[in-house]
Amino acid sequence: MSIARRESGVVPAVRALASQVHPVFMTPPVASSLFGGVLAGRFGLASGAVHALAIFAAVYTAHVKDGYVDFYVRDEDDDHPLSERGCKAALAGSTALFFGSLLALWALAGGLAALLTLPTWLVAYHHAPQLDTNPVTATTGYPLGIALAILGGYAAQAGTLAPIALAFAAVFLVLLSGVKVIDDAQDYDYDRSIEKRTVAVTLGPERARTAAYALMTTALVLVVALAALAVFPPSSVAAAAGFGAVAGVASRADAELATMLLVRGSYVFLALLLAAVWFRPLG
Repeated sequence: MSIARRESGVVPAVRALASQVHPVFMTPPVASSLFGGVLAGRFGLASGAVHALAIFAAVYTAHVKDGYVDFYVRDEDDDHPLSERGCKAALAGSTALFFGSLLALWALAGGLAALLTLPTWLVAYHHAPQLDTNPVTATTGYPLGIALAILGGYAAQAGTLAPIALAFAAVFLVLLSGVKVIDDAQDYDYDRSIEKRTVAVTLGPERARTAAYALMTTALVLVVALAALAVFPPSSVAAAAGFGAVAGVASRADAELATMLLVRGSYVFLALLLAAVWFRPLG
């Protein structure tokens, strides 16, 4: 049986494996790894690259496992580019890449960086079918991965943790949990029909939307408060203002458009925070 579901050969196999690389969802975790390294105030290329590679492998594992479960186990998806054997081969490859990177990270940066990175694969592999059936774990899985990527990226450079890394990880965990609630609301009717308990299904669309924006507002207020306490650079407030403007527009849109705006707004939020930390224009 071939790697690709419909064709055999090297080119179709490579194409099928590459189809599981989703830049929109993979870029933020890898960028968060690098962001965590920048927070440390120094950046060793080897340890930073190895940690980013481990994060990439974890997210790739999540996409392959999710697609495998949805198509071959739950019969939810209409199509999938990988054969069942291809899914298992891809999972084996990404897992080997992750643990190889983890061992290299341990050698380069120490045990703390490796221990903070290990849970990203555990969350990724168990997202489907275990964690995505509970409204809390279904919502926080991806944001938790982002938070761990920041912490691991920091530890990969500093060998320890500091309040600024913990604070940024907490902000992204809360902010992106709000975005994830809006994202899940796109599939409210379908998720309800199969009794998949997302926040939208559990609370209802309107209350879920209110909860989502409450989470995002909490994260932005936290940024401002931490800037006032000098934990964050003062210019971090600009990142909060930028994302707040995007969220204001998104709050008047439907779930699909709101998700598109908020995901891209989170890119801007991360970029502005990176600029605030790296250049410290008001510091």
